[in-house]
Amino acid sequence: MKEFKGKRIVIVGGAGFVGSNLVRKLLGYGPRSIMIIDNLLSAERENLPDDSRIFFIKGSIASDDILRKVKDNIDYLFHLATYHGNQSSICNPLVDHENNTLTTLKLFERIKSFRNIKKVVYSSAGCTVARKTFGNTRPTTEDEPIEIDPDSPYSISKIIGEFYAVYYHKQHQLPVVRARFQNVYGPGEILGAGRWRGTPATVWRNVTPTFIYRAINKMPLPVENKGLASRDFIYVDDICSGLIACAVKGQPGDVYNLASGRETAILELAKTINKLTSNPAGIENRPKRSWDHSGRRFGSTVKSQRKLGFKARTNLHDGLVRTIAWTGQNMKLIQKCMDKHKRHLK
Repeated sequence: MKEFKGKRIVIVGGAGFVGSNLVRKLLGYGPRSIMIIDNLLSAERENLPDDSRIFFIKGSIASDDILRKVKDNIDYLFHLATYHGNQSSICNPLVDHENNTLTTLKLFERIKSFRNIKKVVYSSAGCTVARKTFGNTRPTTEDEPIEIDPDSPYSISKIIGEFYAVYYHKQHQLPVVRARFQNVYGPGEILGAGRWRGTPATVWRNVTPTFIYRAINKMPLPVENKGLASRDFIYVDDICSGLIACAVKGQPGDVYNLASGRETAILELAKTINKLTSNPAGIENRPKRSWDHSGRRFGSTVKSQRKLGFKARTNLHDGLVRTIAWTGQNMKLIQKCMDKHKRHLK
């Protein structure tokens, strides 16, 4: 990617799961520097490679002192910082606001008059516009109507971030492109990463790494509501390719799904992971989560393919095989991060 050669890049939330994978991918394109800003609330410093072009700043982008370090000499900015997850936001809506909504507003206000910046990529979430149904479903497109019926403060803050992205583009010509993530999985997602956030979801973060960890350790996989819910699982390297496509080809002010376009039931995911790991423990059925009404959903890939030339390349089977291998190789680090929270889980 010649667009990044010799360029200055900022990644807010760059030490996290997706951010650290994006850092590695961008380093291969010869940037002059990558400034990473991350408060390590849900990330680990060990996630980042040792490279002289990386400048790491620990702290929140909502901090005025840290914001002043972001100068009008950067070429690309990726805003990936988030208060990780629905359940964490339900546990503490105020902290979600501080780390999702406020961070986005203060960042955009800081850079609204920058003239060197070529593109700002904001990471949103597909759950913000997906229909809430357990019945027949269809791929969620980018122009779905927004229902005022959120499941969590996280989904509220993500759509507010999109509102601000559109506003700052229209009012200040800030070249923001919105990238709507589906369910990302892959190497680099560390269970228990970061600090305690008031809920067991601090440890059991997302369904895929939770299932893989438990399957490797011959534990039953917890499946809610008979595994009827479905999601669009997209491999992390594909997400990073999509973010880069948004930065290079995305139209400022517009929004693009970063999706595989394939619907996978949670029960199917559990059975596949158990099979790939030869886990004899099977499945532990649990009741439906009271707050989760999302049901079945997956993303449309039509627009991102047509406008960005983006298509997810990694099928679920191959991605799971790679993720299982990475998890086994990094079990010591994962267990260390999980063990930090033992006293809270008692």
